[in-house]
Formats: sequence, structure tokens, C-alpha cells
Amino acid sequence: MVAPPPNPVPVAYQGGAPAVPDWLNKGDNAWQMIAATLVGIQSVPGLVILYGSIVKKKWAVNSAFMALYAFAAVVICWVTWAYKMSFGDKLLPFWGKAGPALGQKFLIEKAVLPASTHYHKNGDVETPMIAPFYPMASMVWFQCVFAAITVILLGGSVLGRMNFRAWMMFVPLWLTFSYTVGAFSLWGGGFLFQWGVMDYSGGCVIHLSSGIAGLTTAFWVGPRSIKDRERFPPNNVLLMLAGAGLLWLGWAGFNGGDPYTANTDSSMAVLNTNICAATSLLVWTWLDVIFFKKPSVIGAVQGMITGLVCITPGAGLVQGWAAIVMGILSGSVPWFTMMIVHKRWTLLQKIDDTLGVFHTHAVAGYLGIILTGLFAEPTLCSLFLPVTNSRGGVYGGSGRVQIGKQLAGGAFIIGWNLVVTSIICVAISLVIPLRMPEDELLIGDDAVHGEEAYALWGDGEKYEITKHDTDDVTHHKTPPSGETQVV
Repeated sequence: MVAPPPNPVPVAYQGGAPAVPDWLNKGDNAWQMIAATLVGIQSVPGLVILYGSIVKKKWAVNSAFMALYAFAAVVICWVTWAYKMSFGDKLLPFWGKAGPALGQKFLIEKAVLPASTHYHKNGDVETPMIAPFYPMASMVWFQCVFAAITVILLGGSVLGRMNFRAWMMFVPLWLTFSYTVGAFSLWGGGFLFQWGVMDYSGGCVIHLSSGIAGLTTAFWVGPRSIKDRERFPPNNVLLMLAGAGLLWLGWAGFNGGDPYTANTDSSMAVLNTNICAATSLLVWTWLDVIFFKKPSVIGAVQGMITGLVCITPGAGLVQGWAAIVMGILSGSVPWFTMMIVHKRWTLLQKIDDTLGVFHTHAVAGYLGIILTGLFAEPTLCSLFLPVTNSRGGVYGGSGRVQIGKQLAGGAFIIGWNLVVTSIICVAISLVIPLRMPEDELLIGDDAVHGEEAYALWGDGEKYEITKHDTDDVTHHKTPPSGETQVV
């Protein structure tokens, strides 16, 4: 009898082989790693390019490097202790037990979020724990890039003056004592998750926290130099648009990856994301034209971002028409707070939020959280949420209390970030100044890093401020470039 020919497919690809366990769904695993990469691209190079381009020329290197450094630092902190604080076994109602996510035995096992089992009030299991059909390694990396972009977004509030050494200390501390709390409370099985607060992909965990923490950090660090606050034109608007484009398209992984599977709800989330972002960009631009007579490119980017932020907590939970409504509101409410309220509120005037992160992320994020509680559609909720019969306020029933839950969840994130971020900033200031010394603030990148973004002069030339930054010498009190530019 002739023996059958050997299987031409390598063992690593065969079902039932050690590398392909029965629980593995290759489609889900592929999508999760792609989604993680898309989110990573939002930061590196997305926000690296955007930050390096939207600031004044003398801060291009410093701003881009703050984003790059934060990304790398978060990766190491995440796998060393922070992942399990966010998605591991419960330690406190708002925190998981710290521990490494580095061992082979842990990383190649089936992904599970052990604290995410949802219970009825009588103690019966309502929804089993989250257990996607791919390995822990995919889950750890996917959640890592979310943590990284949150810290980078926060950094947008303190560009152009925060001491880089202080930033090096700030990143791991804030990740550990702030981000992990929000992540566990809302996603990892904590008390807000159990209560039924809706946050599909980070309206609270990422955007509200980064916006509030950014404003708080800006308060403690102090403002930029007077000359930088009065005139801070972007050094490369076209390159800024390239960074913004990476941010927009990368959001497909941001919202499309959060069902932890390549399912119908993931598709809904991606479509809604683009609908809301496009609507918001158009509304912001129209408002600029109506009130300032000029369509601002920077304003359009701000509108794009507020749309992306606003839809995030409800991306896979609302219908397409609701995404349009959310886009109209995200293009107008943050515009109003940035262009009208900010200029009239003394407190906001005193706090130097370089890129207006408070408006684009905190205001737009909280708005999205509330609107999700209003528009979350029952069928879509059943595809994603652990609480049965979840719905938004417009659908009646249990939806009548959902907006209250959303408001309370956001209030917890705001309060925690105000307190903890302040403690972190004060603690760091006891060791090293939070703000750069005045000589570095005057010169910029060349003084801080010994490097400059654009080689527009001869090699070996001594620094002459009259050649390198005429804005700081022949200072003109002209309005910032772009009507919507807060920076």
C-alpha cells in the first residue's frame, strides 16, 4: 500500500498544530493586529508629524520628539506592569493587579479579560468574560497603542515649554496612576463597566482623560514665553495635513478594532467614524467662513479631530443618522468653546493649552459620551455591550437613566485626572522643574536638543537669533495664522 504524500502545508499553518490552536480565529487575529498597527500609525508617524508641523519652527523637533519618546516609554511600561493594571485580575473596583505581560506562557494563550464577567444584582452571571479568539499577545499590543496615543494627546497641551526631562518622568507616572484606572474602570471589568457606562472605544478612557489631564498639566507647567503665546504660526501646514490624514484613516483601527473581532459591528463603527468626522470638518469650516470670512485649514483639522473624538464612545452603538447629528454638534460645540468661551473665560485664558486639547478632546469627548447615552441603538448595543437591554435615551425603557450614567462616568474620569495629574506634577516639580529655563524658551530646539528641523543656513554657523527666528526679534503683534488657531 502506497503511503499518502506528506502534507505540503507547514505545521505552523495547519489547524490543531501548536501554533494554530482550535480556539484561534485567523481572521479576527489578523484584523486585531492590523487595527493595532493603524492605531500605532496614528501616533508614529501621525502625531509626530502633526505636532512637529503645527508648532512654531523653533519647537518642531522638541514637539515631535515628545510624541516619539512617549510612544516608546509607554510600550515598555505597558508590558512590564501597566497592562495587567488595566485588564488583569481585579485589585480594587477601579484598578487591576500589576504584573508583567512578557512571558511566553501568558502571551500565546487565548486572550481573556478576567475581571470582565458581568453579573446580575443577585450574583448570577449575565454575560461571560470577554474572551476573543486570538492570543493574549494581540490583546496586549492592541491595548498598548491606545495607552500610548492617550499620553501623546495629553502632551499637545504642553508643547513649546515643558522640560523634556520632566516629560520623561511624567509619562510612566501618568500611565500608571491615571490611564490604568480609567481603562480598568470602563473596559477591564471595573465598577463603571459593571454599572453599564457606555464607552465603545475611548471617549472617557482616552479623550476626556487626555483633555482634562492636559489642561491640568498645562496649569502646573505654566505658559509658553510671551512671544510664543502672541505669535505661534505653524511651520508647515501641508505636512500638518499629512499627519492629520494619518490620524483620520488610522481611526479605522481605533474604533473598528474595539469589538475585539472582525464582525458586523466593527464595520458599522468604521463607517460611523468617517461619517461623523467628515460632517464635523464641514461644519467647523462653515462656521469659520460665516463668522471669520475665511476657511481655515487648521480649523478644518480641528473639526476633523472633534468629529473623530465625539463618535468614539458610540461608534458601533449608533445609527448612521445619529453619526451625522453627532458630527454637526462636534463641529459646532467645541468650535464655540474654543472660539467664543475660551476668549472670554479668564481661567482658560490663563492656562496655556498649546493645541487646545481641552476643547478638541475633553469637550468633544464628553459631548460624545453624553450623545452616546442618547442615541445608542438597542440592536447595536446587544452586539457589543455586556448589559442586556442597553439602549440610549431616545429609545425609552432603560435608556432613560443611561444619560445619567454617562454623565457620572465622565465626572469620575474628570475628577480622578484633576487630582492625580496635579499630584504627579507637584511630585515631579520637587525633583526637576516642569518648565524649561528662560534661555531654552528663547532659543528652542537648538538649545534643548542641539538639533533643528530645517537646515536653512550654513554648517558650523554660530547661532544668531536674527537669522534663525526673526519672530522673536522683530516681534509683530499680529493675530495667529488661521482664525481658529488657539495655539
